[in-house]
Amino acid sequence: MSSTIPVTTHKKEEFINMTPRIQKEINVQGVQNGLCHLFIPHTTAAVTINENADPDVITDILHGLSTMVPNQGFKHREGNSPAHIRSSLFGVSLNVPIHNGELKLGIWQGVYFCEFDGPRDRQMWISLFPF
Repeated sequence: MSSTIPVTTHKKEEFINMTPRIQKEINVQGVQNGLCHLFIPHTTAAVTINENADPDVITDILHGLSTMVPNQGFKHREGNSPAHIRSSLFGVSLNVPIHNGELKLGIWQGVYFCEFDGPRDRQMWISLFPF
């Protein structure tokens, strides 16, 4: 079972909590137990699991990334090399277990779409594997 979740980003860099939208897709498909595979088909975006309780965590992650990968001295003509590097650091796919119809995440965890070169219209591909 595969589907596409459209994602519209509004900032140059932002994290969007996708957990409710992914859970909705699991509910629609009726998967009780299995695996949820997420894939981001973009070279300047990514997906991650991180804290969903304190928004300062995301602010701090973005600040840390700008410190780790500043926009300086790159040859790529589009000028978005830091976005490509940041996407590679996080990765473009995740697997999350599904148990009793719910994403099996820790109490403070959420699944985030990571935008590093927005704003743009993007996609998250979701594949559900029941077992």
